[in-house]
Amino acid sequence: MSRGTLIDLLYLVSATTFILALKGLGSPKRARLGNGVAAAGMLIAIVATFFKQVDGHSLYHVSLIVVAMVIGVVIAVPTARYVRMTAMPQLVAIFNGVGGGAASLVSITEFVRIHSTHPATYVTLEVLLGVLIGTVSFSGSAIAFAKLQELMTGRPVTYPGQQVINGVMGAAGLVLIVIILATGQTALLWALLALSFVLGIAFVLPIGGADVPVLISLLNSFTGLAVAASGFTLGSNLLIVAGTLVGASGILLTRLMSKAMGRSLSNVLFSAFGSVVTASGGAGPDARPVRSGSPEDAGVLLSFASRVAIIPGYGLAVAQAQHVLRELAEELEGKGIEVFYAIHPVAGRMPGHMNVLLAEANVPYEQLMELDEANSELQTADVALVVGANDTVNPAAKDDKSSPIFGMPIINADLAENVLFLKRSMRPGFAGIENELLYNPKTTLIFGDAKDTLTKIVAAVKSS
Repeated sequence: MSRGTLIDLLYLVSATTFILALKGLGSPKRARLGNGVAAAGMLIAIVATFFKQVDGHSLYHVSLIVVAMVIGVVIAVPTARYVRMTAMPQLVAIFNGVGGGAASLVSITEFVRIHSTHPATYVTLEVLLGVLIGTVSFSGSAIAFAKLQELMTGRPVTYPGQQVINGVMGAAGLVLIVIILATGQTALLWALLALSFVLGIAFVLPIGGADVPVLISLLNSFTGLAVAASGFTLGSNLLIVAGTLVGASGILLTRLMSKAMGRSLSNVLFSAFGSVVTASGGAGPDARPVRSGSPEDAGVLLSFASRVAIIPGYGLAVAQAQHVLRELAEELEGKGIEVFYAIHPVAGRMPGHMNVLLAEANVPYEQLMELDEANSELQTADVALVVGANDTVNPAAKDDKSSPIFGMPIINADLAENVLFLKRSMRPGFAGIENELLYNPKTTLIFGDAKDTLTKIVAAVKSS
C-alpha cells in the first residue's frame, strides 16, 4: 500500500469519527464519548498530514507548525479546563471565531500563492468566499463574545437605516468578489478583507443578548462553510467533509433554537428581541400583590410532596447553584419523593448548556426530561420548583397574542399543584415582560440568591 493510499484511508477514518461524534453529541449520555471520538479522529488527521506529500514535496516549515501547535495547546487546554460553566457560551464563541479567522488566513495565503499561476475561476471564487465568510465569522464571534462576557452592552446597538447599510455592505462584498474574479487585482483582496471584518461587526451589533446564543450557532455554521471552502482550495477532502458537517449541523441547530423560541430566524436576527427590561420590578405603589414565603416554608412543602418537578434556568447557572440543587434532590429522594428535571431547549445560553451544567453536578441523566415529556408529567407533580427560569415558564407565550414571546413553547409549570418560584426580584427576564405565573394563586415566591436560598431549603428539608 502506497503512502498516499494509507493517508487517504486515515482521512476516511477521521471523517467517519466526525460523523459518529455528531451522533454521540446528540445525547447527554454519549456526549463525552462523542467528544473523545472527535478528538481522536482529529489527532489521526493531524498525524497523517505530517506525512502527506503534495507534488512530491513534504510539508514545509514543520518546525514552525509544531511551535504554533504547542502555543495553541498551551492556550487552549487551561482555558477549556478552568472555564466556568456559565462562561461556556462565550468560550464557544471565541473558539469559533478563531476557526473562522484561521480559514480566512488560509484563503488569503492561497490567493497570494496562486495569483501568478492563473488558476481556474472557480478556484479563485472558493478562495474569495473563504475570505468573506471566515472574516465575518471571526469579527462577528468576537462581538458575540464581548456581549456575553459583558465587555460591552448586551442590548442591541442600533441606528437609523442599519439593516439597509448592512445589506449594502453585503452586496458590496459580492461585487468586490466579482471584480477580483474579472481583473485579478490583489489590492482589492485587502478591501474585501476589511469590508468583511466590518460587516461581521455590523451584523452582530443589533442583536440583543438573549438572542446571541442563536447567533453563535449561526456563526458556527459560517465557520464550517469557510473551512469547507478552504478544503476545496487546498484539495483536502477531509476539510471539505469536516467543514460541511459543521456548517450543516450549525444551521440545523440554529433552526432548532429558533423553533424552541417560537420565532423565525429572520425575527431573531433583525428584531432586537429580548434586550430591554421594561418592568419596574414591582416596587411601586401600583405593584400587583404576590404570595411570598421563606425557604423554611418551601422546605416543608417539598418534604410533604410525593413528586417534585425542578425547572432550572440561566439564573441557576449564574448563581452556580447546581451542586446545591442536586443535594436538595438527593435529600428529597431520601424521603421517598420522586424528582425529575424539566429542561427547556433554551434554558441556558446555548443548546445543551443546562444539561452539561447539571451533569457537572452529577445529576442522573435519567432524571432529565425534555420539554414535551416534562409537560406531560407536570400535571402529576405536587410541586414545581422554578430556579432561575422566567420567560421559559411564562404563560404569556400561550395566552397573550400581543406578547413578544407568543408562540414560544414553554414548560407548563402552572400544571403542577403548587409552584415554588425562586427569584432575586420581580424584574422580568430577557423578554422584558411580566410573568403572569408570579401572580398565580398556586405560586409562592422565594426571593434571594438561588444558591443561598437552596442551601436554606436543604436545611429545612433535613429538619422536616
